[in-house]
Amino acid sequence: QSNNILNDTMKLAIFASLFASAAAFAPASSGRATSQIAETKSDLEALGKQLNPIVGYFDPLDLTEAALWGQSNEFTIGWLRQAEIKHGRVAMAAFVGYCVQSNFIFPWPQHMDGSTGPSPDFSPEQQWDMIPEAAKWQIFGVIALLEVWDETGGGTQDHYMKGGQPGKYPSAQLFRDNVHFALDLYDPFGFSKNKSEESKARGLKAEINNGRLAMLGIFGFLCADKFPGSVPVLDALGVTMPYSGNPMIPFEGNFHL
Repeated sequence: QSNNILNDTMKLAIFASLFASAAAFAPASSGRATSQIAETKSDLEALGKQLNPIVGYFDPLDLTEAALWGQSNEFTIGWLRQAEIKHGRVAMAAFVGYCVQSNFIFPWPQHMDGSTGPSPDFSPEQQWDMIPEAAKWQIFGVIALLEVWDETGGGTQDHYMKGGQPGKYPSAQLFRDNVHFALDLYDPFGFSKNKSEESKARGLKAEINNGRLAMLGIFGFLCADKFPGSVPVLDALGVTMPYSGNPMIPFEGNFHL
């Protein structure tokens, strides 16, 4: 019975992420920052040239002309910008994590029985399948909490679809003031405070380009392991490990959502 309670608790945490996007439609509180950043298609065209002069602005589906959920064009562009930045950050973490997991694991105990994580003799996909279900729920639970904090602006900043800056993760100051100490997810030690605006702008552009490259990189790894021969370069380097599972089903070894 205690295991069922634990599982139900962890499942509630991940299901909470389904409601995170609903916060985008809640009215801003009076304590939020009031600076508005409403980007237009012309802004994205200029940014595209700065990011990649060869490819430039690329929107073959004309997504920037849409009005998602019956809202304004600027509303839609804010959503698209946030989506790309967030996916790029996740991909960068995934790419680095894949490389690390392929070579070594943390040596300290990671499970209640005192055992460590799966051996690097297994591929990262296989390692994921091998960890306990409760551990997976803990990971998704943390992700859900981070999503909720982001979508609500940390109680201090405007939503990215309502004039807020896409990609700007909110400070944990409100949490520190009312709950307990916690480091900010972005720049926890304040290294970027003294950077010039020009330097910050260059860093944001580099982040987008690195994120795009990382998205190609992590899916290159996944495809090479799932479909032998699909990425000849990785096959030639001898870094692929055949995987018979489905990397798009995170709980394949436990149950199906």
